[in-house]
Amino acid sequence: MSEQTTPGTDVVPPPGDQVATGEPGAARTGVQRFFSGSVGRNLGLVVALIVLVIVGAVTAPDTFLSVSNILTILRAASIIGVISIGMTLVIIAGGIDLSVGSVMGLASVVAALAAIQDLADQLHWVVMVVIALAVGLAAGVINGIVIAYGKVVAFMATLAMLVAARGLAEILAERRTLQVRDRDFITFMNLDIVGIDMLIWIFAIVAALGWVVLNRTTFGRRTVAIGGNREAARLAGINVKRHTMWLYAISGLCAGIAAVMILGRTTAGSSTNGTLYELDAIAAVVVGGTLLVGGRGTITGTVLGVLIFQTLTNVFVQNNLSSSVQAVVKGVIIVVAVLLQQRFAKPTGRGA
Repeated sequence: MSEQTTPGTDVVPPPGDQVATGEPGAARTGVQRFFSGSVGRNLGLVVALIVLVIVGAVTAPDTFLSVSNILTILRAASIIGVISIGMTLVIIAGGIDLSVGSVMGLASVVAALAAIQDLADQLHWVVMVVIALAVGLAAGVINGIVIAYGKVVAFMATLAMLVAARGLAEILAERRTLQVRDRDFITFMNLDIVGIDMLIWIFAIVAALGWVVLNRTTFGRRTVAIGGNREAARLAGINVKRHTMWLYAISGLCAGIAAVMILGRTTAGSSTNGTLYELDAIAAVVVGGTLLVGGRGTITGTVLGVLIFQTLTNVFVQNNLSSSVQAVVKGVIIVVAVLLQQRFAKPTGRGA
């Protein structure tokens, strides 16, 4: 009995398939199929996270498992986590966005400009939020248009935006840090709801929306289809160019949301905000199981990837270990993740 699959979709064999065959080769194939599926990948990430938690609890028993430290990990994961959600959608479709960190910095600077803050004083601090989101969305749309309609390679287009956005942020800020004056905005962004920081709630909401979009909407299915086989998606009637533009718009919007979060956390807009965040986001997405060539990925995996890196960072901080060693360990984790992708993932039907 043959089994039909959709390009870019993970298939987990029904329980008992391996036993029914009675062949060692088939059993190995079943294991490979399990770990290449979303359940197997996420299970491996959960195990890795648990191991890190155990290491932290053993090496820093007095502080690591405290509620305050757990919230510190989640708070640190929230901003990069929001950026990573947008990055996940872009990479699943076979793209890349190197500009998110710089766009985040630009959005934070624009929202903190004196003119914008004066307008917010007259109306409401929501003006600052809207401006930051608009800047992120506009940068994302520009990326999408250049890539989809200008046919510029995503790496080069977003690299150009990275440089341009950072430079524009420096010009607007005059290389200064712009302080946020609105106390109501700062108070709101630092609220605790049932003991959990507002930043963590924002991350949870964005992650939930990202999961719904990817798994429960036509937009998500089209995203996976484009990453699995771009030409086949086009022949199936998907407007690949328009869809690609909106994917980068979503990535830019997530960078704008992250800018609002960093403004609330640091009370300052700066051209240095978001430096190298694009690399951290890509690392979290890859470790989370999303294929760099597109066609497969999960929001849950990305969230786990972000938590793994932030927990690792916290373990190093708790034990006063060198940040240089931490960088080496992160690099090893990324390489291992890519090697595992090559070992277990075999995307098919991909266009040239």
